[in-house]
Amino acid sequence: MTQTGRAWTDVARAHYDGLLDAFTHCTRDHKDAKTLRVGLCWVTGGEFLKRLIDRFVAIYPDVSLTIEDIPTGQCLAAIRRRRLDVAFTYDLGPFSSCCTEVFWQERLFVLLPSRHFLVDRPAIAWSDLAEMCLLVPTGSEGPPVDLRLLQRIATDGGPAVHTCRANQATVILKVQLGQGVTLAAESYARTVAVDSAIWKPVEGQNSVNSIRTVWLDSNPKGVVHRLIAIARNMAEAP
Repeated sequence: MTQTGRAWTDVARAHYDGLLDAFTHCTRDHKDAKTLRVGLCWVTGGEFLKRLIDRFVAIYPDVSLTIEDIPTGQCLAAIRRRRLDVAFTYDLGPFSSCCTEVFWQERLFVLLPSRHFLVDRPAIAWSDLAEMCLLVPTGSEGPPVDLRLLQRIATDGGPAVHTCRANQATVILKVQLGQGVTLAAESYARTVAVDSAIWKPVEGQNSVNSIRTVWLDSNPKGVVHRLIAIARNMAEAP
């Protein structure tokens, strides 16, 4: 499809989703105004997100807050159709008809086999992995990081990116077997210990992953905009 065709499709989809939004809004009851549905798209949490949710719940204890995973391909549609009120994700490209803002970033970590010659390094540069294979899962949930970031890593002398039709667990097994390395955000790496492998922080250029907050400005729920205001204040605080 041409760029013009994709642009037309995005506009048409936005109008269609808007009609669904209007219909859905009319059928919701008043209790929904006290519910905040949050989606995580390959975002495992992190200190900023934990503090944000803790602060929101403390200020608005009467709001029912739900958190669920959302596949990459469904993230924007879920926001447009208001199945989700807010989503946290990496950069998915153009966010047509949605509001988006980066409130925090996470450092990237690389998973190495335990016998890898780089395991004694305190941090790893992408150039250290130039001759290796970077395994990236692209199962039903999509890749865990921005594909454009992966392209920059490969172009700047980093490892060759190899996408796998597998989930994260299968890719981790491949690393344990010595078939390559993989990467994840710091919050995931510090939470998930892996036998026969070790996480190492990445340093230098392209070593952080920006986490975007996505919401619909036309969402009438006041709780959505209150959450965004809290996140913005936290991000701006020294």
